[in-house]
Amino acid sequence: MLTLTYRDALNEALREEMQRDDRVFLMGEEVAEYDGAYKVSRGLLKEFGPKRVVDTPIAELGFTGLGVGAAMVGLRPVIEVMTWNFALLAIDQIVNSAAKMRYMSGGQVGVPMVIRGPNGSALQLAAQHSQAFEAWYAHIPGLKVVMPATPADAKGLLKSAIRDDDPVVFMEGEMLYNLKGEVPEGDITVPIGAADVKRTGSDVTIVCHSKTVAQALKAADRLAEENISAEVVDLRTIRPMDTDTIFTSVSKTNRCVVAEEGWPFAGVGAQVVDYIQRNIFDELDAPVIRVTGADVPMPYNKRLEKEARVDPAKIVAAAKRVLYLE
Repeated sequence: MLTLTYRDALNEALREEMQRDDRVFLMGEEVAEYDGAYKVSRGLLKEFGPKRVVDTPIAELGFTGLGVGAAMVGLRPVIEVMTWNFALLAIDQIVNSAAKMRYMSGGQVGVPMVIRGPNGSALQLAAQHSQAFEAWYAHIPGLKVVMPATPADAKGLLKSAIRDDDPVVFMEGEMLYNLKGEVPEGDITVPIGAADVKRTGSDVTIVCHSKTVAQALKAADRLAEENISAEVVDLRTIRPMDTDTIFTSVSKTNRCVVAEEGWPFAGVGAQVVDYIQRNIFDELDAPVIRVTGADVPMPYNKRLEKEARVDPAKIVAAAKRVLYLE
């Protein structure tokens, strides 16, 4: 096992896939000369040259469209958006072209591409740069939505995404790039559509993804101090969602909390709750509770920003509520 940061794990995945398959190329703003806005593409220009690591103008609609066209003729582009906030400018190409081309062509034309970059909030970047968009893209048939929470998952899932024959929306946690963790050596992939039990428990299930995984694990530690055993399920992939792992866990604990960074209305957690109540309603001993970001644009003020975020204390409180301890 190697110990890598989340960004270096992504870099390793890109390098290995570009070495393995000469159809893979990286394109986006500052990915080449500057080594990437978050240094994920560090060293790739020197190794692979400007035809495979391509700097673009500030024109998300344009270069994402180029990626769609390249994928349609057999290449495997990885399109980096500086943040998913800026990808709003490219949403027509992602939703109306990439997601629909296989269906509209009767399966004749695929779009094997990855659109990747940081999602969600960082620290005091204010409302226009602190948004979690996974529920938007998961709503669209034809897109796969992947959100790794650890360096090992970041590497394994990015490799799987690049090899996938459908468009993959790959959302990285903006606050996770410096996170360190053990990463298996060699050509290791993580399957898209498989959740992971990050911690086993018996009293309550906490379903989470991306940045809320770390918050859920901290909450589980605090609950353990009060003799409450929490199981933490990391979705890893939002669409397709691994409902079997969710159902197995909730059927064991009989109680569930869903934690997500995004807004509450029509969020990922709402979909999780729907799956649970439609399929294993009789296994529940309490209603499922969701813990989400506040239903407001993210404040710039530091104290208000803290109040708007999901944190371990909020997850602990929700767990106690489903256990009827509060």
